[in-house]
Amino acid sequence: MSKAPVKALTKAPAKTAGKAIAPDQQGIREYAVAPDDDGIRLDRWFKRHLPDTSFNEVSRWARTGQIRIDGKRAAPGDRITTGQRLRVPPADIEAQNARPARSRKRVDLTDDMIDYAQNMVIHKDNDALVINKPPGLATQGGTKTSEHVDGLLDALYFEGDQRPKLVHRLDKDTSGVLLVARSARSAAHFSKAFSSRTARKVYWALVVGVPAIEDGTVDLPLAKQPGTGGEKMHVDTENGQPSKSRYRIIERAGNTCCWVELQPYTGRTHQLRVHMAAIGHPIVGDGKYGGKDAFLTGTISRKMHLHARRIRIDHPRGEALDVTANLPPHMAESLEDLGFDLALGDALPMVTPKYKNTLEAKIKLKKNIAKAARKERKGERRGRGEVKAAVKPAKGKTAKTAKAGGASRRPVKPIAPTRKRTAGQPRKGK
Repeated sequence: MSKAPVKALTKAPAKTAGKAIAPDQQGIREYAVAPDDDGIRLDRWFKRHLPDTSFNEVSRWARTGQIRIDGKRAAPGDRITTGQRLRVPPADIEAQNARPARSRKRVDLTDDMIDYAQNMVIHKDNDALVINKPPGLATQGGTKTSEHVDGLLDALYFEGDQRPKLVHRLDKDTSGVLLVARSARSAAHFSKAFSSRTARKVYWALVVGVPAIEDGTVDLPLAKQPGTGGEKMHVDTENGQPSKSRYRIIERAGNTCCWVELQPYTGRTHQLRVHMAAIGHPIVGDGKYGGKDAFLTGTISRKMHLHARRIRIDHPRGEALDVTANLPPHMAESLEDLGFDLALGDALPMVTPKYKNTLEAKIKLKKNIAKAARKERKGERRGRGEVKAAVKPAKGKTAKTAKAGGASRRPVKPIAPTRKRTAGQPRKGK
């Protein structure tokens, strides 16, 4: 199923703005900005809806005034809003035919693959899908990775006309909730929520040993480990990126292992795995960071016991999206064999950060403080300049006059007033 074409319009009243009408005699096209395109840049709109139009063409049309938004000239970087009318000149057919088509072709999936992908969906609305990713399935493709969630998204169109988009990822061996956006607009909304740290994710994990502190925070910077090709992370206090995680013990099985709840406050690669291994309690089954000590004997599976249990994020429609995913079979069996009560895990409250405590808010505050300091320094320099201009002596004769206290060295000769002489009166002295 290909992407639905953008609805073209002629210069008609606003009530016909949603109908597809052929271009006028000169080939000029007119479009109405859809709600999914609200707030995006003009050049981004062309990339979405007219992919065969190059950026150079868009720039040239804007430069010559051929692109109009509500009758006004527009630049490629201008933001567009819902309902605006976009005027586009005729397409250069020869130039487009000379370039390969950019439209994305849908992947042909078998019926089994489609059923497999759709059975993973645990939540669906007009803006978002949430799937319960099984362990062993990668989120995106890579070297020697042919099966992944991104390759199955063509099976998740449902009644929509846009291909779903990933907005975050999970490690291949991590199971649980994975959020997928159903439109470009919702993808931008969810991506901003993740980058601003307002989205919250809760993980369940089985770790080796029992931490001495039942409710603790791990604040250790992480960086890619040299010599691993970026495939492994490690704690780097000098060059690492800030990374912060919280853990809470739910239940313990003696001193052998315990069931913990994890909440990442930042989103570094393998963050939870590295942090738990760094404090001496690696996740069960994580041989990459815990080595041979990460495996337990008996009936406990050797697979990694890390599951994204829950996600809570602001929805584009205004309400909160809160979804929980069931445990994979191997992890559910391990917790049952250890005698843990699953109801205790969901009893812990989720800590939702206030905006002022998020990373985005702190960065914005720092920028505002720096901006205020610059304005203050600028005002001080301007004030000093005005004072200097007031006390600076003038050049030339006026400077000499200023040095003499305002009095001239040469006295000014007074000018005698002229007397009026009547006609016929002899001049004085004659």
